[in-house]
Amino acid sequence: MAVVALNKENFKETIEKNDFVIIDFWAPWCDPCVAFTPTFEAAAAKNTDIVFGLVNTETDPEIGDYFEVNQIPGVLVVREQAGIHAQVGEIGAPALDEIIKWARECDMTPVREYYKQEASKAN
Repeated sequence: MAVVALNKENFKETIEKNDFVIIDFWAPWCDPCVAFTPTFEAAAAKNTDIVFGLVNTETDPEIGDYFEVNQIPGVLVVREQAGIHAQVGEIGAPALDEIIKWARECDMTPVREYYKQEASKAN
């Protein structure tokens, strides 16, 4: 799957409609961010069951502000609408592969239980 440009118009829908999303917060002036893009795109090509999205913090600063992104590049792993891992700074392909492997194996049972409890409080 190709990398998706995430913005104010499609961010929420992307998170809600996909169980596994990896987000790269970047800016065009950030050399490490630009250098990471091919690594991110290669990971997307290898992991077609995951949605990979780019958030340009220059054009959509509100998204970065919401997630308190104070440094870029930054990667956020979201599973079942829950942020389960945040990585700040430069990483290479082996580190990104390890993050993806860990995220795939992450037991989401506590997250599901939390959502279930919150839903029961609302009723």
